Amino acid sequence: MVEMSSGGDRLIRMPEVCRRVGLGKSMIYELIKAGRFPAPYKIPAPDSPLPFASRWSEIEVVAWINDVKDGFEGKRRKV
Repeated sequence: MVEMSSGGDRLIRMPEVCRRVGLGKSMIYELIKAGRFPAPYKIPAPDSPLPFASRWSEIEVVAWINDVKDGFEGKRRKV
C-alpha cells in the first residue's frame, strides 16, 4: 500500500476496495462510470509493466461506505 504524506490518507489497491465495500471489480467500475463511486488516482508504477496503477483514497472509500449505509440501513434502524 502506498501512503500519502498529508492528512494521513492512504491509497489502497482494488482487492482492499472490493473487500471493504463488498462488491466485485466489475460493479465498482460500473459505479465509477455512472459517477456513483470515487474514481481511482492514477499513479506511476515503476515496478509494473503498466505505466500507471490505480489506487483509491481510503478516506473517499470510507465516506462512500458511510453514505450508502446511511441511505439504506440508517433509515430502518436507530443507531
